[in-house]
Amino acid sequence: MTKDKKNKALNINLIRRILSYTKPYKLLFYAAVSITLLLSAVAIVRPILISYTLNEFVTKQQNANGLNYMCALIFAFLIIESLLQIINLRITNLLGQNIVKDLRSQVYTHIIGLKNTYFDNTPIGMLVTRAISDIESLSDVFAQGFIVIAGDIVMLLVFITVMLFNNWMLALLSFSTIPLLLIATTIFKRGVKKTFTEVRNAVSNLNTFTQEHITGMRLVQLFNREAQELDKFKEINKEHREANIRSIFYYSVFFPIVDILAGCSIALLIWFAGLNANALHISLGDITFFVMMINMVFRPIRMLADRLNTLQMGFVSAERVFKVLDTNDIISQTGIRPFVAVKNSIEFKNVWFAYKDDNYVLKNVSFTIQAGKTVALIGATGAGKSSTINLLSRFYEYNKGDILIDGIRINDFDLKLLRKNTGVVLQDVHLFNDSILNNITLNNPDITLNTVIEATKQIGLYEYVISLPNGFDYQVAERGQSLSAGQRQLIAFIRAFVYQPSIFILDEATATIDTQTELLIQRATQKISEGRTSIVIAHRLSTIKHVDYIFVFDKGEIIEEGTINELLNKESRFKKMYDLNVST
Repeated sequence: MTKDKKNKALNINLIRRILSYTKPYKLLFYAAVSITLLLSAVAIVRPILISYTLNEFVTKQQNANGLNYMCALIFAFLIIESLLQIINLRITNLLGQNIVKDLRSQVYTHIIGLKNTYFDNTPIGMLVTRAISDIESLSDVFAQGFIVIAGDIVMLLVFITVMLFNNWMLALLSFSTIPLLLIATTIFKRGVKKTFTEVRNAVSNLNTFTQEHITGMRLVQLFNREAQELDKFKEINKEHREANIRSIFYYSVFFPIVDILAGCSIALLIWFAGLNANALHISLGDITFFVMMINMVFRPIRMLADRLNTLQMGFVSAERVFKVLDTNDIISQTGIRPFVAVKNSIEFKNVWFAYKDDNYVLKNVSFTIQAGKTVALIGATGAGKSSTINLLSRFYEYNKGDILIDGIRINDFDLKLLRKNTGVVLQDVHLFNDSILNNITLNNPDITLNTVIEATKQIGLYEYVISLPNGFDYQVAERGQSLSAGQRQLIAFIRAFVYQPSIFILDEATATIDTQTELLIQRATQKISEGRTSIVIAHRLSTIKHVDYIFVFDKGEIIEEGTINELLNKESRFKKMYDLNVST
């Protein structure tokens, strides 16, 4: 298949897919099509009426009453045409915005179901562009695209047919500059398509850069990189400006050319009619009719070029959006078994896992955690501890082996129930720009304020929350920046506890906090762990004295295991780590 045929087939499939989103709004779609076609028919009426009025009631009869009647009729058709245009514009935009709403919801629903590996390899700013800007441009496909372009084409056919029927010689003379117009339109369309693509790419680059650097502004300022990062931003911004300027250039040249060509057609018409008016019986009404028709023919041709580019950019945006929707890197949710609690054990059985290709970070890992017990995963950074708990929460899928809960593969459990009953507290806690209460409940209507208060009292954190300004109504800044690292950790503990999980996971949550907060977290951890199957990952080995069992990781493998006393009573890797940790 040639490249042109392949692109044509791609566009047809893309058009079908875009139009499939109109199915829930068939009434709006058919109404828009009907009114657009009606407008094409109504638009020709005014020039015909004006021509007839000039010939009959001005040139021939000079009848004031007839002239008044025809002027009123022309005005009535003008009002009808204007109302139809208003209704059509309203319906097409309403259709476009409804589709944008549905598509944006579909994209966001798809995004929240993607695996973490997708987010590891995809800039967040790019996803924001796809979900916001690219989808928004699709509304123009319906407001200024399919339906309007079809209407313009029908209108042109009607205009050309009526002009040829009225006077074929004047019609051909009027069309004499159209070949030049088509050449200019082709050049304009190609140029603007290229610049529009550059603009969309520049917008995506701007969003990505801005999102990343605003999020990491503290790091930029810490290393005095403001000037260098500003230079990078200026370069990206410059590319965006230049792409827009190139686009504006094509518009600034094309539209005057269209007006010049239309003026040339009118001049030729008047010159020819003036020389041959008597011989060819060309009336004032005929000249007026064709002058009006030239303007009416050239206007949709000019707009057609712009709308085709809008449509093309809609296709570009649609391809990008559908590329996200077609991403198959989604979390499998085929499991149907209900999960409430660990009754017997959690077992990792010969588990292998790699974030990319065959670069395994977990290698043949096997261990068992008995129900209700608390275990610790110990090891250097990069040893595979966090990867282990990420697999248990199904943020990632393991490559080989099995993870079993009570002898059942975790993939067979209902994913929502598995995560609902797994409480995780990470070192890097994410809080939303909302109240403390909503950050704890995550706006779950089933968790009341009284439930939260009781939970905070049970784990000894009630006094801490009340000490904050406005207590549970304290407004947290974006990403929790108005709170210290320790305060964010405490909120995360409460959040994990109020959901009453069966499995509790603590991932290095005390690595960056002060001693006083660490004591609060230790007490909260012990309280939360009671009667639950718990996994603790810690750099500070002093925080795992209460655990029942320890697994020591190194380079993706378990090299030691046992109780804390067993490991300390022999020359183990753990003992060396413990002694070094205590001495520091």
